[in-house]
Amino acid sequence: MYLKILSLLSMCLVLSACSLLSKNETTYTEKQLLGTIYQPQVAREFRAAWVATVANINWPTEPGLAVTEQKRQAIQILDKLQQHNFNTVIFQVRPQADSFYQSSREPWSYYLTGEQGRAPVPFYDPLQFWIEQAHKRGLKIHAWFNPYRAHHPDGGRVSEHSVVTRMPDQVVKLKNSTYWFLPTDQDVVAHTLNTLTELVKNYDLDVIHYDDYFYPYPSYNEGEDFPDALQYQAYVKAGGKLTVADWRREAVNQFVKRLYARVKETKPHVLVGISPFGIYRPNNPDSIRGMDQYEKLYADAKLWLNEGWLDYLTPQLYWPINQYAQSYPLLVNWWQTQNTKQRHLWPGINALRSFDTAGVDEVVNQLMINRGFLASPGTVFWNVAALDGSRLMSDALAKGVFQHQALIPQTPWIDMPAVEPFKVSYERSANHIELSWQHVNEPQVTQSLVYFKYGDDWHYQLYANNKHTLKVATEKEQQTLTTIKVIAVDRLGNQSDAVQLEF
Repeated sequence: MYLKILSLLSMCLVLSACSLLSKNETTYTEKQLLGTIYQPQVAREFRAAWVATVANINWPTEPGLAVTEQKRQAIQILDKLQQHNFNTVIFQVRPQADSFYQSSREPWSYYLTGEQGRAPVPFYDPLQFWIEQAHKRGLKIHAWFNPYRAHHPDGGRVSEHSVVTRMPDQVVKLKNSTYWFLPTDQDVVAHTLNTLTELVKNYDLDVIHYDDYFYPYPSYNEGEDFPDALQYQAYVKAGGKLTVADWRREAVNQFVKRLYARVKETKPHVLVGISPFGIYRPNNPDSIRGMDQYEKLYADAKLWLNEGWLDYLTPQLYWPINQYAQSYPLLVNWWQTQNTKQRHLWPGINALRSFDTAGVDEVVNQLMINRGFLASPGTVFWNVAALDGSRLMSDALAKGVFQHQALIPQTPWIDMPAVEPFKVSYERSANHIELSWQHVNEPQVTQSLVYFKYGDDWHYQLYANNKHTLKVATEKEQQTLTTIKVIAVDRLGNQSDAVQLEF
């Protein structure tokens, strides 16, 4: 009871702060939102945005663009994330059982070249390009896939390369013309797991990320039941005892469990993230209403979180703070109470709601709620287009809530080798320090964290792993440089001991 009261009091404090923010005349002037806040220690926060390729939502803007234009658009997106101090990009690599990477198991995506199965000309590997360009900017890259969508209505014709053609007994057609894998079919599970294992083996990914499309939303089949009656009858005839709902749910549960184990067997440092529908079940908590993902999508997301079959959960909480039946803070708090394994909980928010003062205020308030409620703060934006929404949004992020760079939160349940310190050297001139650093195990290091002390004030800067030298001014804002600390950071945000230089 005490913990419940404490939780409610915390929620009231956060909501009161948000209410005060909303009542103010929010013009996002330098004085109000954009003033620099003293930040002596590196921030820890997961800051990510989805980049959707299905139906060319975010990238590329249309199928069949020239490779040079595809690369230009990708760099523009990554530059914008870096400029706004995000640290992660969630890039959709398998939108409809086709790929944005070199795969031996599934065809090149229609959304890439305009013809499923046709490689880019001149050839390049888009995922490899995104990985290299993201890491060059100090951004983590999460490969986002859809487990069971076999063909999207906007995905061009069903080609001879499609799984719809190659695996006809494992795919069904829904009334909105989407084709869907049968999640209970063991050949489907094996195909999907093998496809993902190849992806993890072949690419230097930080995370495998998958979303809420386990079974389709009811509207995909015009409210009718998912068309797997023949398969269920065969299951019962073979002695199966589960109800149809439990049979479907158990298939999804086993897939989630096996995928996590497979990724950890392949590359233990690669994390696994899942972004389910934001409401587990109506009345969880009591005032919440909405779709029942447990009954409609056959997704027991609470079980996956409780069992630790993931490294982070991103419930899609696309509702505003003051919407009583789908209250954002209530849902954040409820998911946190279910986090018995203390995995990362990083909610997904609808950052596309609007780009006027009210819309930007909503995004800022939700970010602050996440910082107040979550032990491991983080937020995922739906979607990256929000960064182009308005100058208000851009300033509120880059000059406001994300004005300082942030390391991703640490993941203590993943055992990683201790990070050795850098070897640091410097040369001093009249006005500058020429700083350089090297590491005995360069592949272990993904970022460098450098602290500078001018007078009594500490500042820091994060650099990608391609940065090894720096010119540091000995005077800044009429204060003298007295100390520099250089720290190596690995891919999971673990830090080495600092190498400290005194002047």
